[in-house]
Amino acid sequence: MIRLLAFLIVVFALGLGFAWLADRPGDMVVTFSGYQYQVSLMVAAVAVVAVVAAVMILWWLLKSLWNSPYTISRYFRVRRRDRGYQALSTGMIAAGAGDGALARKKTKEAAKLIRSDQEPLIHLLEAQASLLEGDHEGARQKFESMLDDPEMRLLGLRGLYLEAERLGDRNAARHYAGRAAVMAPQLAWAAESTLEELTARGDWDGALKLVDAQKATRQIERDAANRHRAVLLTAKAQALADSDPAAARTAAIEANKLRPDFAPAAVAAAAALFKQNDVRKGSKILEAAWKAEPHPEVAELYTHARPGDAVLDRLNRAKKLQEMKKNHAESSMTVARAALDAQDFSTARREAEAAIRMDRREGAYLLLADIEEAETGDQGKVRQLLSRAVRAPRDPAWVADGVVSERWAPVSPITGRLDAFEWRAPMERLGQLIDSHDDTSASVVPVIEALAKPTSEKRPVEVVDEIRPAEAVGKDAESHEDHVRSVTAAAFAAVPSDAEGVEPAEELARLPDDPGVDPDEEAEKSPRRFRLF
Repeated sequence: MIRLLAFLIVVFALGLGFAWLADRPGDMVVTFSGYQYQVSLMVAAVAVVAVVAAVMILWWLLKSLWNSPYTISRYFRVRRRDRGYQALSTGMIAAGAGDGALARKKTKEAAKLIRSDQEPLIHLLEAQASLLEGDHEGARQKFESMLDDPEMRLLGLRGLYLEAERLGDRNAARHYAGRAAVMAPQLAWAAESTLEELTARGDWDGALKLVDAQKATRQIERDAANRHRAVLLTAKAQALADSDPAAARTAAIEANKLRPDFAPAAVAAAAALFKQNDVRKGSKILEAAWKAEPHPEVAELYTHARPGDAVLDRLNRAKKLQEMKKNHAESSMTVARAALDAQDFSTARREAEAAIRMDRREGAYLLLADIEEAETGDQGKVRQLLSRAVRAPRDPAWVADGVVSERWAPVSPITGRLDAFEWRAPMERLGQLIDSHDDTSASVVPVIEALAKPTSEKRPVEVVDEIRPAEAVGKDAESHEDHVRSVTAAAFAAVPSDAEGVEPAEELARLPDDPGVDPDEEAEKSPRRFRLF
């Protein structure tokens, strides 16, 4: 656009100049070799312009003839290069599609048309073709040769890293990832692998520096970086809890500031403060974490903040937590545990039953079994509660990659992934089992009919779907003694709700596999807590 505008300005200026000369007539006299030439001023100007144009055209022709060998060679070189890049493009597409034969063919063609030192992508295409053909040794050699070229070094490290991962050599993979992370911290694959290596070694300071570098290069979002920092600082505080309490306290408090709702950080910070007799500040941290999300570890540390407190004092602290988070199953469970320790069985039973109503899970039934054992010692009721605990959904726990842990850990023991543990119920059961006492189901009970009688008998088999009066049943028994009747769920549903139960005439015989309760053992029993594991 600018060149077109400049051309128009020049043409316009020449037009103005010729018009100015046309309005001012005059003659130009030239004396050369004794001859005198006289022409008008307009003709002289045109002649001058024509001579200049002729000189310029002549110069262009001479220059074109002089440069014609180079121009011709450059034309063929550009054409050859275009064909090479076309072959390279086709080869890359074939490699991406998994066509190893076409990728190898286009690799050879591109190598003939383009010099490999001028186009590094030829090395990549050759390595990809080797991988598609199953020649992993040749691919590794090609990736290793890339390490000598600064432009291809990261690509070579990436290829060697993937090959080490394929072979299961985690040490080699982390070595290549570490070298790449030093050169380019913004690479996600290198940073993540290096972070796993640092956390596996327990180098929390190095891991924190790497997270800061990721945050500075905007590789991860600010919230994700703060979450990773909180996890690493919590792990550092746990590691230094015994050797360096001051550093552990600093790290834990910083982690709690980054994520106030993160229970392990709150517990680590409060525990460090309690060791230094700062009960008030530690309690505030636990209260804030409890308001965000009730957690049993928070409740356990909060109720036992002062080791010298009596059981009633711990019960009062548990009730204080319940006031902060009302109508929550974990609050009721906390009060129930503290009341059981204080031998306040009525409060413990009331809160445990309230927890079951809000969140039916095995821990609440186990706690209720503990209360029943301590208060009444009724083994029948205890067994009933334990059977319900087996059928109830499991309590939340720290779960990572299918592994259930009693304690939180910063990394997964399976994959080494940072911040893998989540507080949730383990998903090991196919579905929620049915409790016959708490949850009534409308499912139909299948009817099992009696086996057919021999063909010699003419009387058919009947299925009774309802309960009839006793007189009718008696008459039927007299007239049809051979009839077989099976009782269905609909027959049980027909029984009136106000019907009275009939006590058995004598005690049922004990089953062979029922050990029962020894009276001597029942007299000498002691309070105990029931746990499935």
